[in-house]
Amino acid sequence: MLDAAIKSLAQMASPPLRAILLKSIGLAIVLLIAIGIGIDRGLMLLVERGGALLEAHVPDAHTPVSILEWLLALIAGLGVVAGAIFLMPAVTAIVASFFVDAIAEQVERTHYPADPVGRALPIGEAILEGVKAALLALLIYLCAVPFLLVAGLGFLIFFIATAYVQGRVYFELAAMRFHPAAEAKRLRRIHQGTVFVAGLFIAAFLSIPVVSLATPLFGIAFMVHIHKRLTRRVELTAGRH
Repeated sequence: MLDAAIKSLAQMASPPLRAILLKSIGLAIVLLIAIGIGIDRGLMLLVERGGALLEAHVPDAHTPVSILEWLLALIAGLGVVAGAIFLMPAVTAIVASFFVDAIAEQVERTHYPADPVGRALPIGEAILEGVKAALLALLIYLCAVPFLLVAGLGFLIFFIATAYVQGRVYFELAAMRFHPAAEAKRLRRIHQGTVFVAGLFIAAFLSIPVVSLATPLFGIAFMVHIHKRLTRRVELTAGRH
């Protein structure tokens, strides 16, 4: 597995993947900015309406309300930054769905030239899987948020949750180039231990600031190798019987 990670990191610097890397980073930044603006506008609207309501019902409340609004605006700004970090795994899952075929094909042709190249996923199907994975990530992360209050335990739980989601989404995207969606999910369940450990590698990559924007590239390339090795192991086992 370490060998697969090293190969994936090395190939990310190749000219074909470098071009895809810039596009995927650009898309991730655009999505994060759009989400950040949406969160900021929503929070500011709540602050303004709440302040107006207080001023309407509490005499001489203008100055205290103005100070409170300023403090809440500052907290909201920090919340947007924290939210961007929190949403990064979900955003990269969506970005990965746009570039899965371009990345996977480069890896397959470079490292497995004797094998047939996988089937390109219909863009609608790939994006749907990416959105479903992003929603699953958000659900799991929301469940893990209360544990963040428990110092180290919270971050450990969050890291494990990230590994589970990232391993799941990237393995299924890589596997769906060779299998129907239902079969790809079945393979993931059969090899869930290996997929989870592979997810730990992706979660570690995702935890590095700025570098995390390249997660779709690393995650897909890495899981192409993992999928190939698992399917070959199954084929060898079947051949012995």
